[in-house]
Amino acid sequence: MSEHTLTDRVVCAAAQVWQQDGEVLATGIGVLPRLAASVCMSAANPDLMMTDSEAWLVSEPVPLGPRGDYMPQRETWMGFSRIFDNVWGGKRHAMVTPTQIDRFGQANISMVGGDYRKPKVQMLGVRGFPGNSINHANSFFIPNHSPKVFVGGEVDMVASIGYNPERLPRGYSFDDIDIRRIVTNLCVLDFGGPQRQIRIVSLHPGVSAAQVQEATGFALCVPENIPETAAPTETQMALIRRLDPHNLRASAMAA
Repeated sequence: MSEHTLTDRVVCAAAQVWQQDGEVLATGIGVLPRLAASVCMSAANPDLMMTDSEAWLVSEPVPLGPRGDYMPQRETWMGFSRIFDNVWGGKRHAMVTPTQIDRFGQANISMVGGDYRKPKVQMLGVRGFPGNSINHANSFFIPNHSPKVFVGGEVDMVASIGYNPERLPRGYSFDDIDIRRIVTNLCVLDFGGPQRQIRIVSLHPGVSAAQVQEATGFALCVPENIPETAAPTETQMALIRRLDPHNLRASAMAA
């Protein structure tokens, strides 16, 4: 096995979220999610669609960072209008990094603390979260798993839909919501617990279920037997190095 870091392991765990998606647009927001989607397209799901982060669909993932002599292998134009066609048609799966997540999977990127009309910290606003979360699959990447992110109660501003029966839009059911996985620096989570309770799927090396629960502001579903998050294969490590030649992933997670 090639030498690898925890970040490399997390990249490969995050790559699994798109593995069975077939032909959907993979949108990884940030270095690690983008790299994870690239690894998945290269090694597991060649039908996955990706853009060059500008306005084109590409036939192979574009390496992160300065491109040097590399020329993106463009297939067709993918401007905003076509992006939104994919979004509204449900043919997209995004991995994003919220500031807060609650027990329902509701996410916040808007503000923290105080009243939303006068917050302690103002961030991005809800951006595309409302429309994205009700139209297509979403997963989350959290670089620093803590109670400040996984909050008790509700998030300070509900920017995206979750499995909260009190906030379901008229005519919606839980089956209309598709939040797949949460990948953090401690573990991998999903919504496979009773009544879609967030559940521990795997633990990274040296991390216990008790540590994950302590770093979470609400009760998790803790299975009796939890596997260790799989290490990268030789093939995956070769892809990671090729797709991230400048090692931008080294700063993608908290120490």
